[in-house]
Amino acid sequence: MSSVVGKVVGLARFPVKSMAGEAMPAMELQWRGLAGDREYGFVQQGHHGHFPWLTGRELSGMVRYQPRYLQPEDPRRSPVAVVAPDGAVFDLKDAALADRLSTESGKPSALLHVGRGVFDSMPVSVITTRSLALLETLHGAALDARRFRINILVESEAPDAEWAGRVLEFGDGAQLLLAEGAPRCAMVTICPETAARDPRVLRSVAQHFDNRLGMYAAPARLGMIRLGDTVRLFD
Repeated sequence: MSSVVGKVVGLARFPVKSMAGEAMPAMELQWRGLAGDREYGFVQQGHHGHFPWLTGRELSGMVRYQPRYLQPEDPRRSPVAVVAPDGAVFDLKDAALADRLSTESGKPSALLHVGRGVFDSMPVSVITTRSLALLETLHGAALDARRFRINILVESEAPDAEWAGRVLEFGDGAQLLLAEGAPRCAMVTICPETAARDPRVLRSVAQHFDNRLGMYAAPARLGMIRLGDTVRLFD
């Protein structure tokens, strides 16, 4: 049994881990996740811990760098251009960009291409407009949804946490298995426009949502996901 629970109103992929997202009209769901999502990341040189990536945790301003695939239909092979906050444009693989990030963060770093995606946990994330609205109400202020670096935004009257363990189907048949709420960290405190930090955002998520907002998901059936797609929930 299935029921219509909403429609897709936002799609984004993140070519480079911790940099700005790329809004998309449609994305291909593959077994490894959404095509082009988090294909690249910068690694801290000499870091021997379990999380070697250079991210907004170390450099808040990283979220203001805007990467774009120059051949968006073939992200695996496409060159990537990156617009820095001051308007300077780099090829992602230009050593000057790595040098600049290293200088700004104080942590020598180098680019790494991981074709299967650089994910903290699961490859796809989903959130509903209802969950975001509830957070804004409890937080007491409007919040830019981009703080949460979500792949798929569903307009729905249901909080997405109610969908754990169930399957979502999009449009022509692409499906996701929703697993668990996405744990949140200091990344949500960073404003995507200014890179200013507001620790109250993470505090609100921790106090009202047990520090989980949005859902992690895994591909269950491959296909295209498009803006405007009807979203169905299977029991």
